Amino acid sequence: MDFGKYKYEQSKKTHTMKLHQKTKLLKEVKLRPYTEEHDLQFKVSHIRRFLEDGNKSKVTVAFKGREMNHLELGRNLLDKVVKAVEDIGKVELPPKQEGRNMVMVIIPK
Repeated sequence: MDFGKYKYEQSKKTHTMKLHQKTKLLKEVKLRPYTEEHDLQFKVSHIRRFLEDGNKSKVTVAFKGREMNHLELGRNLLDKVVKAVEDIGKVELPPKQEGRNMVMVIIPK
């Protein structure tokens, strides 16, 4: 058996298997606690498009300075996002605080 030919056939087989795989990406959308309603709806439309394409969506609310005293504003914002996309997505990772950011991951249903 020709080892070179065997290795070549194996590499071709793995290459074709990789072509038929469907990868899920993690797309991120960043918000601030005082994001206005129109801007929020614009970002929600991006999240909906990501979920329709089959990708996960990571929603990040970034806090600066004294905004850290009002973490409930960020949580309310994330709750609005969840209500807006609940028909096509569900929460995989609930909102949690990571330093100055509050992070949540939404996956398609």
